[in-house]
Amino acid sequence: MSAAIQNAVKKALNEKTIWQRVVTSTLDTLRPSAKALHPILMPVLDRLSMHRVHKAVNIEDLRNAAQQRAHPMVYAYLDGGSGDERSLKRSIDSFSQLQWKHAVLHGIGNNGVNTETTILGKKYAMPYFLTSCAGQRMFHADGEVATAQAANKHNLHMALSQLTTSSFQDVRNAHEGAKTLQLYVWKDRALLKDILDRAKEAGFENLALTADFSWVGNREREVRNDFTIPPSYSLQQCVAAVTRLPWAYDFASREPYRYQAVPEAKFPATSLAKFIAEQMKPEFNWTDAEWLCKEWGNQGKVVLKGVIREDDAERAIKSGFDALWISNHGGRQLEDAISPIVQLPNIRARVGSGAEIIVDGGIRRGSDVVKAIALGANSVAIGRAYLYGLTAGGYTGVDKALQIINTDVKLTMGLMGYSSINNINGKDIIVPRDWQ
Repeated sequence: MSAAIQNAVKKALNEKTIWQRVVTSTLDTLRPSAKALHPILMPVLDRLSMHRVHKAVNIEDLRNAAQQRAHPMVYAYLDGGSGDERSLKRSIDSFSQLQWKHAVLHGIGNNGVNTETTILGKKYAMPYFLTSCAGQRMFHADGEVATAQAANKHNLHMALSQLTTSSFQDVRNAHEGAKTLQLYVWKDRALLKDILDRAKEAGFENLALTADFSWVGNREREVRNDFTIPPSYSLQQCVAAVTRLPWAYDFASREPYRYQAVPEAKFPATSLAKFIAEQMKPEFNWTDAEWLCKEWGNQGKVVLKGVIREDDAERAIKSGFDALWISNHGGRQLEDAISPIVQLPNIRARVGSGAEIIVDGGIRRGSDVVKAIALGANSVAIGRAYLYGLTAGGYTGVDKALQIINTDVKLTMGLMGYSSINNINGKDIIVPRDWQ
């Protein structure tokens, strides 16, 4: 184990209060019994939440189901944005400003719609994929494995966060196809290189550098709900856990999660949270990015995630990135950051038709996916839409979210008169004048 990790572990343990030590010890004592009873008690405790999942007809229904199952601080992290959350709301609302001009008598039947497309060099069933999110076992104890299983079932590409709480190997076993590792630039290049090597060994083909997380946004809803990764067992957190028994029991009956991508990190996430925060490199620049592209080598494609400006998009292509990922980090970083879908046409115009472009932000319906393709995206990354499902019902919840989106993608294409996702015409969509 590296000296840096050892010091982080010791520091975290020494900073625990007496209350936190008591709660931690109590949970450690009860966990084996809770684990043994999990197959019996968990289905009973989760019955109402699973009922909500099965009854859901859209992503908003899954969002409500997630809120009623998740610990309040976990839901605050999942659902919140920065500041007054204007960027988050605008990213969602921007899609409602786009209007279709649909065709009639187009002759396309129920079996005449082809949604297959190529994402980062591989063909998938849909023009969208499941984006990365750190610490998915905080939402549901099955975490990233449940996400991978659902993506695999629907033949969808997926990205896994560097801060995953499931191992690379477990995710690989759950998802047979190509996957992308989403990475942050850390100060310790040796540690970063070790993570890259382990990802290559696990079969990850692509790399996405998240460039808009050099500073952490002002996430007031998280502060208000006493959010920590993982739970710090504060009094506020413990009281709130009593109101969400399915989540609390699921958490208490499983092994404490840890950040699996950190080499030799055989300790709960509590011991490593500050270490990881200290590893973030706010001053990382284009030179670091170019080093990363070279380090990944011929393993697969390298994507720059977090692009919003046209000049950054152009420079990314010149610096060696194979694709651009337009994103404002789900409205969780810079307040009043422009909506990604608004910038999509501008960036496409700057880099031309040859560059591969991914876009995320505010996707809640399959029609949103089709709108993004119409405006110039090659593919769309969804985050909260499937995470609401994961939080509400594990694998079953993710599966339901993907069913909802898939159905809506096909319905939108059928109503518009598109036989193939690759034939979508941007001239069929009305863009607000103030976007142009």
